Amino acid sequence: MKTLGIIGGIAPASTIEYYRMLTATYQQRRPDGSNPPVIINSIDMQTMLRLIAADALDEVTSYLSAEIDKLVKAGAEFGLLASNTPHVVFEGLQRRSRIPLISIVEATFEVAKGLNLKRVGLLGTRFTMQSVAYPSVFTRRGIMVVVPDESDQEYVHGKYMSELVRAEYLPETRAGLLAVVERLRSREGIDGIILGGTELPLILRDVAGVGIPFLDTGRIHVEAAVKEMLA
Repeated sequence: MKTLGIIGGIAPASTIEYYRMLTATYQQRRPDGSNPPVIINSIDMQTMLRLIAADALDEVTSYLSAEIDKLVKAGAEFGLLASNTPHVVFEGLQRRSRIPLISIVEATFEVAKGLNLKRVGLLGTRFTMQSVAYPSVFTRRGIMVVVPDESDQEYVHGKYMSELVRAEYLPETRAGLLAVVERLRSREGIDGIILGGTELPLILRDVAGVGIPFLDTGRIHVEAAVKEMLA
């Protein structure tokens, strides 16, 4: 059994959800009452966000690489970043990491491909929506990624940083986010939406009636991790 190392704390609420989903998914696959071998390194989210906001991506890579090294020293055999935002430097991290890392973007692409999606919307922090992390994987393989307009990006990012990372889930914010999705569908013709922030599924639950698939990137990431753990 491979031990999974998780870079968490970005943000804490989604890291808790990752661990809950990991345990539940693992126990579904191994109904013997055992629990998954997991090591969590909960880092300082604000340090990472300040560096990303300053476009100091080399420093972000160095910071996260050092935190991954702590997981390796603790016995992790493969790892993941329990957040979409740090995937803006994923390729550099993977090159420097002494253990394999599971990409949330690659795992999400495989699900989108399996659903035969052709044009997907992307919600997340401004850093995620404006980065090439998702387009560089999706677009070159035939799935177009579109993001909200500038005003809606500002709204989503603002709510994300002021509420969601603090585990505040307000009904009016849920309604506002669903309105952004509807505008993407009516203006851009999307046939699916990537919840490219692992806090988003915590506020956008029970969306079956919206009419398009919502890709829960955190859950998708967990499924990929458990598959690797049991390989």
